[in-house]
Amino acid sequence: MKIETDVVIIGSGVAALQAARILAPSFAVHIVTKADITHGSSYKAQGGIAAVTSEHDNTSLHIQDTLDAGEHHHAVDNVNSLVEQGKEAIAHLIQDHFQVDRNENGEISLGLEGAHRYPRIIHSGGDATGKALIDYLIEQLPKKVVIHQHELAYELLLNSLGECIGVKTMTDTDINTYFASYVILATGGAGALYASTSNCPDSYGDGIALAFLAGAKLADMEFVQFHPSLLYINGKARGLVSEAVRGAGGYFTDANGRKLMEGIHPLGDLAPRHITAYEMYKERAKGNEVYLDISNISEFNKKFPTITTLCEKHGINLSEGRIPIAPGSHFLMGGIVADAYGRTSIPRLLAVGEVACTGVHGANRLASNSLLEGITFGKLMAENLLKNGTKQKNDQIVYNHKKPKNYGLLSPSTLQKEMLAHAGILRDDEGLNTLIKALPTFEQLQSINFSQLTRAEIELYFMHITALLIANAALTRQESRGAHIRKDYPEKSNEWQNKWVVFENGKMNVREGLYEQNQITNYVTAVF
Repeated sequence: MKIETDVVIIGSGVAALQAARILAPSFAVHIVTKADITHGSSYKAQGGIAAVTSEHDNTSLHIQDTLDAGEHHHAVDNVNSLVEQGKEAIAHLIQDHFQVDRNENGEISLGLEGAHRYPRIIHSGGDATGKALIDYLIEQLPKKVVIHQHELAYELLLNSLGECIGVKTMTDTDINTYFASYVILATGGAGALYASTSNCPDSYGDGIALAFLAGAKLADMEFVQFHPSLLYINGKARGLVSEAVRGAGGYFTDANGRKLMEGIHPLGDLAPRHITAYEMYKERAKGNEVYLDISNISEFNKKFPTITTLCEKHGINLSEGRIPIAPGSHFLMGGIVADAYGRTSIPRLLAVGEVACTGVHGANRLASNSLLEGITFGKLMAENLLKNGTKQKNDQIVYNHKKPKNYGLLSPSTLQKEMLAHAGILRDDEGLNTLIKALPTFEQLQSINFSQLTRAEIELYFMHITALLIANAALTRQESRGAHIRKDYPEKSNEWQNKWVVFENGKMNVREGLYEQNQITNYVTAVF
């Protein structure tokens, strides 16, 4: 089926819905999501929204915390926009009747999370902020927004000028072609590339693969954040245990009650995530179980109803005062290079939210800056389109004449295990090369005609593309910085300061500055 519209948004998380509700009064908007509209990782978010609302806090401190947590690998102007514009965006949401948690005096309740020097985390519904925010944004959508659920986007359409003019999608029964003045990718991250994740089980990096195949610029793919505390039972991750639990007084222990973060970092259990996750990883690598002690948190079930339900569902007796945990993949700092208005290297293709790389998270995202990013940059992107966007008639499409091929892909479970083993919390040259050799090459993956494949086959190819991007970027960056930890290069290197591993038009190189064009060819190590 052929559909013509002004804007098609791929994804249904916070960034997608925020953009849609602002655009819809002036543009015809279609939302395409591959599952239910409430299925995404935004809906599952237990943490809150980091924003300055207290007179004891200020945006300069929030900016500094963001830079410190991310090891100063940032596009600083975008960080400033995130925090300063984010403060206003959250204030507008609250003025528009988004309900936030308040204390007995009617003041906004502010939580404390890792690497924040002051409490500034806004919650809604206790530990169900993501659900509350998604439900609110869906209610706010104008009725004329058309929502297509259970529909997978598999190919971006470009015209002879290299502009994005649409997207091809697939349902269980049909192939659809959307022609639009603008295509917005808001597909989230790629946590499900790993065997243990807090993300939805089908978060495969679809948007990243789509953009790569279209020749868009991507960066920071080596920076994959692992959360230190996923509920872990019988060898499987069962869901996230929010960082807010530690903000309320919880702490990491071993089976004997020894506090695992003592003497590790000045912030202790509220150290940045790459530090706490690595410490939990090392303890478990010794064969020891790790726990989150909650014994000194009063009324835990009232403060954390979602986590309580999750634990009880899996037979955890919270009266014992501890929760078995393990680290798992949580957030991708890298993605499609975009500015604060979502503009990418391909005209009329925009990216927002976790799928985008705007440089605001650096090498390690600050806790609760992700919902803030979706709200703020979704708003900035939509408002810029309203002001400067132009509607366009379709030009000639550059059609895909590729033939379907099978390159002996790994099964999803095997790929997830290999990613966790070789491109997880701790990496080295040998493991990354082993992983890369087990995957098809970029050249092979770029030769696929997805129109002749099933949805499951397409998603598996997308998994392999995103995995290969992560592995090659991780192999290339020969240092440890933030969430990228190399066993063979354990220290942060001044030589790598302000350098980005970038993919564009199917090629990889290293550049100075996220938005600069200066190529440094002597760092290139991947074989295409």
